[in-house]
Amino acid sequence: MLAACTLASTTSATRAQDAAAQANNPLANARALNLQNYYIGELTGDGDKDANQFILRFAAPFSIGEGNWLMRLSVPVDTLPVGGNMGDVTGLGDIDVFAAYLFDTGNPAVSFGIGPEIVAPSAGDDRLGNEQWQLGFANVYFNAASSKFQYGYLLTYRNGVGDRNGRETVQLGAFQPFGFYQLGDGWYTGGAPAWAYDFKSGNYNVPLGLRLGKVIQSGGTVFNLFAEPQYSIAHDGDGQAQWQVFFAMNMQF
Repeated sequence: MLAACTLASTTSATRAQDAAAQANNPLANARALNLQNYYIGELTGDGDKDANQFILRFAAPFSIGEGNWLMRLSVPVDTLPVGGNMGDVTGLGDIDVFAAYLFDTGNPAVSFGIGPEIVAPSAGDDRLGNEQWQLGFANVYFNAASSKFQYGYLLTYRNGVGDRNGRETVQLGAFQPFGFYQLGDGWYTGGAPAWAYDFKSGNYNVPLGLRLGKVIQSGGTVFNLFAEPQYSIAHDGDGQAQWQVFFAMNMQF
């Protein structure tokens, strides 16, 4: 009886470790619903103006023939200053979706995917979007071979196509490196700052951040709650986040 209890306890601890290690995996083999928010405390070129971006994200694995894919849909709601004393504008931003083909890496703890990305001109106000369809790609890598430290990246590029409504053609790239260190009992630290570069204007932003998060497993759902203050160590161009706080509740089912 004691041996059975010990085995059950060990199995439960192993599952908890696996859940914690996979909680930040963008390519996890699970449906996910993420409620994420960036509070931007200061924008470059706008004095003490602040902004906010809330993102509703849904991800789900699917198959085409014998190939395994993961789809991720992002729906942003943005609040931006409009200049002068006119206050802010809030509304739906441009919706984007990508579908990554998942390669067999030979190790279930290591994920690698690449596939097309589409951005729709869905913004309710032309100041909240780019007013053009965009096509590109997304490439994701995540290594959870260690139960203590996980790392990887998300690389995206997109280019405007078709009617641009008089706007400049979008050519945007972003690289998001991430690393997470498990502290035990579901707590972890690390960071996942997104580095952006505008190939048209040459504007860029390179933030760094430090996260404190907690992974909680309840029934068949893994909850990942965290806060990550980020500060830009290098940037060029107006409207870049000088500092921001990234916080979220991510759920895997």
